[in-house]
Amino acid sequence: MIDISENVDKMIEQQAPMTEILWYYFYFTLHYANLLFPFFLFLSIIWFTSKLANNTEIIAILSSGVSFMRFLRPYFIGATLVAIVVFFMGMFIVPQASKGYNEFREVYIHKNRNKVSTQALYNQINDNEIIYVRSFNPSNQTGYDFTLEHFDGNKMEYKISAQYIQFKDSVYSLNNYVKRTIGEREDIIEKERKKDTMFEFEMEDMVPVSYVADTKNLIELNRFIESEKRKGSGNISTYQFNLYKRWSAPLTAFILTLIAVAVSSMKRRGGMGINLLFGVAVAFVFIFFDKVFGVLAEQSGFPPLLAVAIPILVFGILAVVLVRNARR
Repeated sequence: MIDISENVDKMIEQQAPMTEILWYYFYFTLHYANLLFPFFLFLSIIWFTSKLANNTEIIAILSSGVSFMRFLRPYFIGATLVAIVVFFMGMFIVPQASKGYNEFREVYIHKNRNKVSTQALYNQINDNEIIYVRSFNPSNQTGYDFTLEHFDGNKMEYKISAQYIQFKDSVYSLNNYVKRTIGEREDIIEKERKKDTMFEFEMEDMVPVSYVADTKNLIELNRFIESEKRKGSGNISTYQFNLYKRWSAPLTAFILTLIAVAVSSMKRRGGMGINLLFGVAVAFVFIFFDKVFGVLAEQSGFPPLLAVAIPILVFGILAVVLVRNARR
């Protein structure tokens, strides 16, 4: 409802078809369900276990000789089922939903947004050619200060440069075109005010859309990362962070399960409200850690594996400590 209230005017303005809107909210549901699945699990465990504790049922269970670890077994079974669902959704189902979700927003909601990339962009498009643009505007498919260098082994054969390159009507239009062919004794220079030509690369090779990793399943994402490594892409950390986050999601379900049981298994004077308050606080701190290290991995060269592992390790240690205290 919040998303509808924020975007309904843009959908009407862009004349989005009703069928696409319905598909968008189907993808929307899968996209956010995957993000929030561990926290739904977390809060539901706190709610359920707090009810048991307030009714003194946990004391009765443990007093009958059942160990605390045996008491945890049903929770682990439930967490395992949720982890399996989260794993397969995150690896194979949600990427397709994310593609539909993001494409709809780009076409109908963010259509008039200024999307100029101001950073220098390099890309090795194949074994022999490297392209460069100072900045790129996806809305009009234009790259500024364009350069293409063609090599034969380690030897440059020719270099093409232009003030800007634009993809229009299936051809590339270059303004202030200059081609310098390297000769044995002297170079051959060709100049044209405007030149229309064809290239083997796509405009997306200059700068992939920001959500490209979200739209690929596990197999496609692994291949995409290897391809981007060969090209020398500057976004490798972002793609690797996305991959590691998917692998860590099932582990997150187990850690949050342990924390939720440990926090809510004791009967408190404040009742369920205190447990839920603590649970929401822990969830927000976890999200904060996750976002901070995610930005570090994507923007500062921080190792993506560490960016994913540190929040898991910190909250894993917290879970062990809380469970030990709960057993006592």
